[in-house]
Amino acid sequence: MKNPRNVVVIGAGPAGYVCAIRLAQLGQKVTVVEKEYLGGTCLNVGCIPSKAMIAAGALMEKVRHASTMGLTVSGMELDASRLVEWKAGIVKRLTGGIGVLFKQNGVEHVIGAAKILDKNTVQVGDAKLSCDDIVIATGSVPSSIPGFDIDEDKVWSSTGALAPSRVPEHLLVIGGGYIGLELGILYRNLGSRVTVVEFTEGALPGQDRDCVKIVERSLKKKKIKLLTRHAAKGYESNNGKLFVKVESRDGGDDTIECDQILCTVGRRPFADGLGLENVGLAQTKEGFLEVDKQMRTSVPNVYAIGDIAGQPMLAHKGSKEGLVAAAVIAGQAEEYDARCVPAVIFTAPEMASVGMLEDEAKEHGHEVKVGQFPFAASGRAMSLMETEGFVKVLADAKTDELLGVHMVGPEVTELIAEAALAIEMGATAEDVARTIHAHPTLPEAVMEAAESVHKMAVHIYQKK
Repeated sequence: MKNPRNVVVIGAGPAGYVCAIRLAQLGQKVTVVEKEYLGGTCLNVGCIPSKAMIAAGALMEKVRHASTMGLTVSGMELDASRLVEWKAGIVKRLTGGIGVLFKQNGVEHVIGAAKILDKNTVQVGDAKLSCDDIVIATGSVPSSIPGFDIDEDKVWSSTGALAPSRVPEHLLVIGGGYIGLELGILYRNLGSRVTVVEFTEGALPGQDRDCVKIVERSLKKKKIKLLTRHAAKGYESNNGKLFVKVESRDGGDDTIECDQILCTVGRRPFADGLGLENVGLAQTKEGFLEVDKQMRTSVPNVYAIGDIAGQPMLAHKGSKEGLVAAAVIAGQAEEYDARCVPAVIFTAPEMASVGMLEDEAKEHGHEVKVGQFPFAASGRAMSLMETEGFVKVLADAKTDELLGVHMVGPEVTELIAEAALAIEMGATAEDVARTIHAHPTLPEAVMEAAESVHKMAVHIYQKK
């Protein structure tokens, strides 16, 4: 092997730590600079802790309806401090595991804020790290809107919402995207009254509208109030109560009383104080760094991965980019060529999507055939008491190639992996339909939705 390259990775989130470990596996000398905690937002204050708490809330909701199964449960109480402690234990095990992997792979971990001095030097405190390559994996931070500065007291970001000292009586959520709805449903399950304010036409902008309708219907059943076409304009505090002013796009305004605000209007790439100007790098107006298919910026030995490298801002996309950058630095012929990136949303019911939306496929010149299978016809879904939703398969009418798969229902965040693999491998709807799926399981709904593309699903009636 040729002499290893000396690489500094800035950031230890899902993009950075994955890149660092793979670099070490490929024989490179790696230093990771992280100013806060290993695992980044995802493991510490994002994906992992939110899903842990969502799982607890979902369990509480299921217990409330256990009488349907003939089970009588009484005396269930929530201890918020123990819930947060349990969640923190999961986070500690995962982040500690990254530290162990760093040691096992010989990755050096430097604690502090990094500043790029030139293309071969990174400063951390008083120390200057010399390197052959720099990988920027600084992630993102919550965005805010005028009138709602995040203080994690009266106005939470997702970070504050995942470490509550109490369960609010009335939570007002600004933003009806996936973070807002996931946390709104969580707090409704924990006992809060919840109002969601969304500026666009409906919840979950950019997602399959048929799937979204199921989620919106579920919000209504849960008595979560969804105010669409409304903007939050500011708030006042008085005697422990918050009074939020909202304006309708159709005209008129209103004031909503609550005792906690959660602002979930998106995230922005983070590069404050990084010294990008010292190597001639500039962020786009959205805050991203432009990269090529090998994750290189315009400076050949400086790479960018994860949230700062562009949409979609998803942990698993960042991890894939980290693997690509590591391989390129190690001299391998590699590039980012993923055909699709799955998205999962932990609402109730869950949503998952991969590939093109129907309108998007038509815009790309495809004649689209659609197959759909409801979970109401799934024996396994019935046994779980979760029959809301469906699997929708989009295929090219001429070639039968899978174009997109969209799901809403029980455990679809797990089921979407099959669809992602199928699209990545160029499978047809017939390929999926002809694959034997175990019975009785939820994935059978994917098989039957693929059969439905050709109006051959067995467990629903379809007119030909």
